[in-house]
Amino acid sequence: MGRLTRILPLPLLFILSFRFTAAVTAAQGPIVTLDYGSFQGNLTGNSVKFLGIPFAAPPIGNLRFAPAEAPIPFKGVRHATAFGAACFQQSQGASAQNLSSISTDFPQPSVFSEDCLFINVFKPASIPAGKRIPVIFWIYGGKYPIGATSSYQADPLVARSVALGEPVIYVSANYRLNAFGFLQGKEAKAAALGNIGLRDQQFALRWVQKHISAFGGDPTKVIIWGESAGAYSAGYHIVTNDGDTQGLFRGAFMESGSPAALYDITANQQYFDKLVVDAGCQGSADPIACLRAVPFDKLGDAINQSPNLFSYQSLIVWGPSIDGLFFKRDPQDSLLKGLYAKVPFVTGDCDDEGTIFSLSNTNITTNEEFIGYMKSNYVPGISDDQLAAIANAYPEDPAQGSPFGTGTGNAITPQFKRFSAVYGDLFFQVPRRFFLEIASKTQPTFAFLYKRGKATPTVGAFHGSDLAEFYGFGTEPDYIGTDALINFANTLDPNTKNPQSLLSSIDWPCWGSSAAAPPLLTFLDPAPSINITLDNYRVQEMDLLTKISLELWA
Repeated sequence: MGRLTRILPLPLLFILSFRFTAAVTAAQGPIVTLDYGSFQGNLTGNSVKFLGIPFAAPPIGNLRFAPAEAPIPFKGVRHATAFGAACFQQSQGASAQNLSSISTDFPQPSVFSEDCLFINVFKPASIPAGKRIPVIFWIYGGKYPIGATSSYQADPLVARSVALGEPVIYVSANYRLNAFGFLQGKEAKAAALGNIGLRDQQFALRWVQKHISAFGGDPTKVIIWGESAGAYSAGYHIVTNDGDTQGLFRGAFMESGSPAALYDITANQQYFDKLVVDAGCQGSADPIACLRAVPFDKLGDAINQSPNLFSYQSLIVWGPSIDGLFFKRDPQDSLLKGLYAKVPFVTGDCDDEGTIFSLSNTNITTNEEFIGYMKSNYVPGISDDQLAAIANAYPEDPAQGSPFGTGTGNAITPQFKRFSAVYGDLFFQVPRRFFLEIASKTQPTFAFLYKRGKATPTVGAFHGSDLAEFYGFGTEPDYIGTDALINFANTLDPNTKNPQSLLSSIDWPCWGSSAAAPPLLTFLDPAPSINITLDNYRVQEMDLLTKISLELWA
C-alpha cells in the first residue's frame, strides 16, 4: 500500500474534511447531513467511509420490478458504518463455486435482501476547505445475475490517490439483478419495466449529482468505472438517451465490457413464462402483479430455476435488452448512427476472457457438437454458411485456442480452448474493437490488454484477473492500473508524468493515433512489466465475427 505523502493532526483532519457536516465527534465518527436525513460514517486512518446509505426507497411491494423512487426521509442520525445488504444473487451452481478459489480479493456477499438500494462513499479524510475533488463511480460486475458493492473495498485506491496528490472520492451503489432488475417478456415491455437495474445505476448517478458535494466531491467531475457487467453497463450509459449524458458523467473506464449487441426484451419470453409457472402465478390475469405478491424467498427459488452463466447453456437470461425506453435501438446501431456520448474513455480486456465461461460445457468434445452448441446458445439464427466460416476461423487446433500462447497446454477437452477463443472474442474483444473503431474518430480513447497470469492452469489471464491491478490490492502492488484510473478521473487522460508512478515511464497513445495499428497498453508477466503493443491480433477472425454480429442483430 502506498505511503501517504502527508499525515495531518486529527483535529485538523476534521476541520478540513467535514466542514459540510452537521456535527463531528472523534468518538462517534463524522456525520454528513443530506436533505432526507443524516448519516454517521467511520474514520479509519486517513480515509472516511460512509457505507450503506439508502439512495432510494426500498424496492419492495408495488416497487418490486419498478423504477427506483426517492429515499424515505427520516429524523435523527443513522449509522453508515457497514455495507447494506446485497441485492438478490441468482445461484450460479457448482462451476461458479469452484472458480471462487482463483481469487479471494473480492469475496462474494453473504447477506442479501430485496431492500438493497444502498450507496457507499469512500473519501480522503483531508479535503482542503473550498476544494471539490473528482469522483469515481464504480459499477460492479457479475454478468447481471450476481454482484454487490460489499465485495469491493476502495481504501487502497483512495489512499493511492492521496499519495499521488490527485485525491478522488470513490462511490459505489447496488443495483437490482437477475429478474428483479432485468425482467423480460412482452408484459415487462408493456409495463415499461425493462432494464430496471441499469435505471437503478442511473438513479444512483443522479444521487451523486445532488449529494456528492456534501462529501467534498465535484459533481461536474464524475467518471463511471466498471468491470464485466459493470463495464458493459458503462458502455450502455454511453449509448442510452441518444448519447446525452445529462451531465451525469464526463468519462468512462471499462474493464472487460463494451456496448454490445442486444436482443429485444421479448426474445426471452419463454423464461418469463417459466418464472410465472415456477412462482405459482400460472393463469393469473396480471402475472406481474402476481409476481409482486410472491414472497421474496419463493420468488428467489423460482429465479434459481432459470439458466445461469455457469450452467450448460451459459446464458444470461436476465440482463439488458432492447425495451424501447432505455434502449430505443440496438447499442451497436446507436454507435453506427453516431448516437453516443462523445466523452473520453479507457477500455480493455484480459487475454483469455472466455476460459472461465467455457468450463460449463466441457462435455462438448467433437466438431459437430461445437457447431450445434454455437447455433443453439451463442448465435441463434446463424446460417450454416456463417457457422462454417466461424468453425474455419477458429479451428480445433488447441495451439490456436485460449489460453492463447500456451501451445497444446490447458486443452482439458478437445473443444475447450476453441470454445474459449470464440467466446472471448465474440463477447469481449469484438465489441471493444468495434466500439473503438467508431469512437476513436470523435473523442480521446485509450485501450489496454491484460496478459498477466498466463501460467494460471486451465484459465490463463482469465476474465476478472485484472481487477486487483486497478483496485491496488496485493502484497506489493505496482499501482500501474490504479494510477491510470486515478489520472483519468482527474484529467480524462490515463497518462502521468508523476515520478511516483511507474506509469510515468511510458507514453500511452490514444487508440486511433497510429496509422499502422492501434496501440494497447499491455500488462505483462512478471509484474510490473508493461509495454505498448498493437491491437492487430486475430483481425480477420474478429472482422468475421463483427460482420456476422451486425447481420444477426440488424
